[in-house]
Amino acid sequence: MTIIAWLIIAVIIIPLAYFAWSLATIDRKGMVAIHSNLGSGFSNGSGVTIQRPPLMLGIARKLTPGSYEAKLDRWLALAGRPQWIPLTKLIAIKPILAAGGCAAGLLLLAASQSPLAIGLGLFLTVFLYFIPDLLVYNTGLKRQEAIQLEFPNTLDQMLISVEAGLGFEAAMERASTYGGGPLAQELLRTLQDIQVGRPRQEAYTALADRSTVADVRSFVLAVIQADKYGIGIANVLRAQAKQARVKRRQIAEEKAMKLPVKVLFPLLFSIFPVLFIVLLGPAVIKIMHVFTTL
Repeated sequence: MTIIAWLIIAVIIIPLAYFAWSLATIDRKGMVAIHSNLGSGFSNGSGVTIQRPPLMLGIARKLTPGSYEAKLDRWLALAGRPQWIPLTKLIAIKPILAAGGCAAGLLLLAASQSPLAIGLGLFLTVFLYFIPDLLVYNTGLKRQEAIQLEFPNTLDQMLISVEAGLGFEAAMERASTYGGGPLAQELLRTLQDIQVGRPRQEAYTALADRSTVADVRSFVLAVIQADKYGIGIANVLRAQAKQARVKRRQIAEEKAMKLPVKVLFPLLFSIFPVLFIVLLGPAVIKIMHVFTTL
């Protein structure tokens, strides 16, 4: 057998063997105790029934390293923890998609044992395993961009509310009530953390941790310092709002300066060739006709 064939066998057999080993090392006694004593769930002593985790989720958690799971949780936090894909579902669905890609690769390999089929099978396996990560990461990027766009307007609303006589938390509640974007959701979550007894400084720090926008982090740091040293919150909001508006204008100018460079490649590879065909096509046809009639 060739080296490529041995590599194919290793790529297919090793993951399947590890998957079988994961199945074999599951805590069977614990699963049997759960099934026999408590049916579909178990009681924690306070009358609350807790559902047992699915078998596939336990296997997927064994296959997923802890640092990688923490990174996925961080990406979900930046994406606003969408309801359509919680962390448990994300961890469980990745091996299933990878198994589907591996099965498709085996079918391609059975049809044709060419290097192209091998590479395509490996690509499908890896791509389907990481495609949920790409979706979550892309959702987080778009959400952070929306937060950055909404930030100056939200600060202006809070500044108007504070100058009208409301407190800082009341101004946050008003901005989160009348706003419908991701920043309003984050402010509302911060207020909920404070209402359930979390210290204000920790709640504000958690707000900064849930965002990658530098303006939000600067705002949280300024609010914490103002709360610690007794600085007027209206002055802080006014300075932060002015700085955020200037930065938003600078970002817009930067994007406008980059636009000609981004348009250059579509012009060169998409528009110009078609334009040359339309303009020079009839002339080329006439030249060819003249040379063929000589």
